[in-house]
Amino acid sequence: MNYMQPLFAAVATCLGVAAFAAEAPDEERSSETEEIIILAHPLGSEGLAQASDVMEADELERKAVDNIGATVGNEPGIHNSSYGAGAGRPVIHGLGGARVRIMEDQIDTLDVSVSSGDHAVTVDPFIAERVEILKGPATLLYGSGAIGGVVDVQTGRIPYEVPERIQGAFDLRGSDNGGGRNGTLRLDGGGGNVAWHVDAFAREADDYNIPGFAESAALRALEEEEEHHEEQEEHEEHEIRGYLPGSGLEVRGGSAGFSFVGDRGFVGFAVSRLDTEYGIPGHSHAHGHDDEHGDHDDEHEDHDDEHEEEEGHGDGEGTPVVDLGQTRIDVESGIADPFGGFENLNFRLGINDYEHVENEAGEAGTAFANKAWEARAELTHAPVGGWSGALGVQLGDREFSVVGEEAFTPPVDTSSAGLFWVGERSLGELGLEAGLRYDSVEHTPAHGSSRDFNGASASLGLIVPLGEGWQGTLLADYSSRAPVGEELFSDSPHPGTGVFEIGNPELDQEQARNLAATLTGGGDGWSLQGTFYNTNFANFIYQAATGEEQDGFAVRRYSQADATFAGFEVEGRVTVAEWGAGHLEIGAFFDMVSPELDVFGNDNLPLIPPERSGVSIEFTGDRLRANVDYVRVSGQDDVADFELPSDSYNDLRARVSWSFRPGDMVVDLFLAGRNLTDSEQRLHTSVVKDLAPMPGRTIEAGLRMRF
Repeated sequence: MNYMQPLFAAVATCLGVAAFAAEAPDEERSSETEEIIILAHPLGSEGLAQASDVMEADELERKAVDNIGATVGNEPGIHNSSYGAGAGRPVIHGLGGARVRIMEDQIDTLDVSVSSGDHAVTVDPFIAERVEILKGPATLLYGSGAIGGVVDVQTGRIPYEVPERIQGAFDLRGSDNGGGRNGTLRLDGGGGNVAWHVDAFAREADDYNIPGFAESAALRALEEEEEHHEEQEEHEEHEIRGYLPGSGLEVRGGSAGFSFVGDRGFVGFAVSRLDTEYGIPGHSHAHGHDDEHGDHDDEHEDHDDEHEEEEGHGDGEGTPVVDLGQTRIDVESGIADPFGGFENLNFRLGINDYEHVENEAGEAGTAFANKAWEARAELTHAPVGGWSGALGVQLGDREFSVVGEEAFTPPVDTSSAGLFWVGERSLGELGLEAGLRYDSVEHTPAHGSSRDFNGASASLGLIVPLGEGWQGTLLADYSSRAPVGEELFSDSPHPGTGVFEIGNPELDQEQARNLAATLTGGGDGWSLQGTFYNTNFANFIYQAATGEEQDGFAVRRYSQADATFAGFEVEGRVTVAEWGAGHLEIGAFFDMVSPELDVFGNDNLPLIPPERSGVSIEFTGDRLRANVDYVRVSGQDDVADFELPSDSYNDLRARVSWSFRPGDMVVDLFLAGRNLTDSEQRLHTSVVKDLAPMPGRTIEAGLRMRF
């Protein structure tokens, strides 16, 4: 891939922006720097017809865990596709994988996490300043892959303004389960027209403890039916319980960024590096279900011996380990009032060099590489015919390759281009939103014929004030999604998901017609929000179980059929008591999604989240803050062919923190507990939920300093 062309274009653009921002004519210059708004949605995240969620710094500090999927996975309408502690992607309204786009500062993370559940997302939740989530189709702004939603992790690595003094934060925490250790440091400073940012983070943990067997009761019962009694007795002697092999991880990373800030804009860049090693729980164990049990029983015995001799467990001999490295360059520039009729110009470019190797038994295995870049430019325009909004262009290029025995898809080059416009206007007390987008995507495999797709997306939203703090919104949109390379060209065993994946080069573009209604209300000490959505898919792409086996793996073929996703989520909070500087709040939420595939026979789709309901109590005082959260996750019995059901479970969490302020510094000390009932938790959205449960009871303590 030739990175120089987009990089030279970015440098030229940014130099022009910097010169314009610094050398604007005197009559246009101001004694104060213009404010440039940088948000995941050009219309802002408040008052959108589309359901959205925002997690700010304090909430992130309380909820951040090992990966972005787990960090946002307890928000209403959002789940986690967990693959142990090392990997996890968000599932929004029952849709995951390539249909949910994860971004770092409005540019794709450019990793390979969409290709498999065991591939990590390369943005670290502990360095995030803010996370914005768009629930439902976001194809207008971010392309055909965002048909399910968007999670934008904003890091602040490219500064937008020069701080008056050096600012920073230091976070240090440790947990008993797996001996987790975590440290994060960020500093921001500058002088004159130059602002700078640095951050560094490190995290490591051994295999975590679980309350029971690694294998689910449903899987063990199925094995008992399929195996002879003598073989099963030998297998049970070495069944893993009490801890999960391959759930340990080690993460190191950091970045440095600089910006030149003028009176009317800024230009900046950042360079970041991430190195991580994490185990793949259930990987070799899943192999054992189809291969000879004897060899894997020996591995299990080695795991048990190691578990008895070594308190931290380790990753377990023979358990595959992902060795991942990513170097990323980000460039961004923005200017206020760039020329007549336009209010803001923003340009972003991300260039990425990614590679990970899946090592097994100490030997290098399959290597994944992704060399990619993505650029987008947005122009916010002044009102035209009553419409304010933004128009933009987005370009991208990706060279993805897999080399090794487990190469389940051939190398594929993908290029994409998109044009879009989104806008809003008022009609009396009513608000109206609309948008259009056109996309072109081309996949070129190393072997075989290329496929190209062209599609349009459109939306229309209505915002209706209902009085007394109430507001209703109605959103109708049409979205299209081009298949990704893995869906088109896969044709090999994929141990990460435990199946033999067979792509379909003849897949058509996926289309969705969505209707969503949201009701929000709020007043003195209370808030309520509920959303109902119904999405009708044409040519929905999914993995169909065939009941066949090949090379010891169950065969799944990518297929298409019409489908419907209907769901509902509601969340509310109320202040029940106030005194002095403190108050007590009670909250509750419920969410559910019910998809249906338009096929003869079993119309259930795999990996669909079950219903959830939860309550919370939070006390906030001058220095003391405490909260208790309880979530009840229902069992999932509506399963696809050859998919096992999941049992219900409870999730009880609690946290207490104490703040004090020595000088200009704010220090928070905290003690938190997750899964306090030590329940066996298996996320139905995880491809390894029958092999890799979530951690058991975990106690975490730490401190955070801000200055």
